[in-house]
Amino acid sequence: MEISNAKRAKILVHALPYIQEYTGKVVVIKYGGNAMINEKLKDSVMRDIVLLNLIGVKVVLVHGGGPEITDMLKKVGKESQFVDGLRVTDRETVDVVQMVLAGKVNKSLVNLIGTKGGNAIGLSGIDGHILQATVKDERLGFVGDITEVNVQPITDVLEKGYIPVISTVACDKDGNVYNVNADTAAAKIAGKLEAESLISMTDISGVMRDVNDPDSLIPAIKCSETEELIAQGIISGGMIPKIKCCTDAISWGVNRVFIIDGRIPHAILIEMLTNEGIGTMFTKE
Repeated sequence: MEISNAKRAKILVHALPYIQEYTGKVVVIKYGGNAMINEKLKDSVMRDIVLLNLIGVKVVLVHGGGPEITDMLKKVGKESQFVDGLRVTDRETVDVVQMVLAGKVNKSLVNLIGTKGGNAIGLSGIDGHILQATVKDERLGFVGDITEVNVQPITDVLEKGYIPVISTVACDKDGNVYNVNADTAAAKIAGKLEAESLISMTDISGVMRDVNDPDSLIPAIKCSETEELIAQGIISGGMIPKIKCCTDAISWGVNRVFIIDGRIPHAILIEMLTNEGIGTMFTKE
């Protein structure tokens, strides 16, 4: 469908207040799920990020890459094992994690942003000791629990006008490398940066009162309401740790947190630059 020039102008005018609100502010995007696998969606995400950067938003992209890690482990003849949903990461596996996340995935995203006219610099949690960690659970091996966040390398990159793209591997003072949860890493980075927003891209529409009813989406939740929603079973299972990351991020200094459906093209722009949005927003009291 062709859009007239007048319609285009109207869309831009409606977006103006939101552009003004976010210009000069830090927005952390946790990138994962189907939007990271589907090439068309990946293209959409990178275009959104470049556009935001061009209008003055300080975008920080934080990513994992579980499916790519699993694929590489298969190629080297190693079977993935999980405990409580977390990947068992022995010394050989953590080498693969570092190679895939800090190498292949990270640099492919930096390259893709470049093809859209953006300027990005790839970092890992190891660079400048951005993410320091300790062993989370002896059963899991080199799966890390983040203990410290140093955002100086990130702010240095932002001040030069680049988009930091950060892979979620961490280290400790002894030089050990850890695989860390991308949701937690994004929340801690956003908190330390005192970001205006943290946007978590998922494969769900947001928090719904009835998972079978798309019209039951809850557009806004106060942090104090989450415990009651868990007690009611509205937030359950694998959503509980994701929601905890949202509320933790706010307690650590983030103004607002959004869970959005990354399966929708240009979901980031719809959430940030329209009056309706598409996901669930978490706020302070």
